[in-house]
Amino acid sequence: MTRRRLGFWQRFAVVVVKPVMTVWTRRTWRGMEHLRHDGGVIIVPNHLSHADPLVSAHFVYDAGRWPRFLAKASLFRLPLVGGILHRCRQIPVERGSVDAARSLDALVAAVREGGAVVIYPEGTTTREPELWPMKGKTGAARLALATGAPVIPVAMWGPERIFDPRTKRLSLRPRIPVTVVAGPPVDLSRWAGAAPTRATLEEMTDAIMLRLRDLLAEIRGGTPPPLWARPSRSAARPQQERGGAA
Repeated sequence: MTRRRLGFWQRFAVVVVKPVMTVWTRRTWRGMEHLRHDGGVIIVPNHLSHADPLVSAHFVYDAGRWPRFLAKASLFRLPLVGGILHRCRQIPVERGSVDAARSLDALVAAVREGGAVVIYPEGTTTREPELWPMKGKTGAARLALATGAPVIPVAMWGPERIFDPRTKRLSLRPRIPVTVVAGPPVDLSRWAGAAPTRATLEEMTDAIMLRLRDLLAEIRGGTPPPLWARPSRSAARPQQERGGAA
């Protein structure tokens, strides 16, 4: 959805949030061209901080797309809040329940409508002490298999200066530097048309997370640790027998 097609509540959210972010952050945006096309996309950012959704929403909006985030379904049942979320076209997700399949259906529908769906593949803010990405969950891979939509990695560095999850410190000073870089779609062509088995979803997720990690390394510099690389299944058994299982 482009800006020209935004409704009243979406424009209201922009009027409220964007001026705050413009003052609060000093932005370096790169790779927006990877989001500037028609049709549904799956955007997969790393998750550093509780400030990430504000920063990534600003980036996606500036790229000309309307970000559609996943939100707990319980929020949609709150008075006023739920109505605003619905009108801003955010997506309710049931977690840990028999309604999880319904949540996937909602995501598939959003992508097929041409939406820019934002999924944090780690599922929560990273617990790694140096804020490198953790091992990803398989939701983005499952959605990519179901829709065939491109998966766009978006690496962020700087939101932790707004709110650092390690210290729980919130900074309200203006012009905090943040960098967001979108890369080209992750090459998932080898799994096109595959059944969504656990092995396939894990392999796709690893490909997504490795690309995202490497994109973050380009921003941060240095060599990231291979914290969540899975051994091949054939190699895992001998390693476990030697007592060296990860």
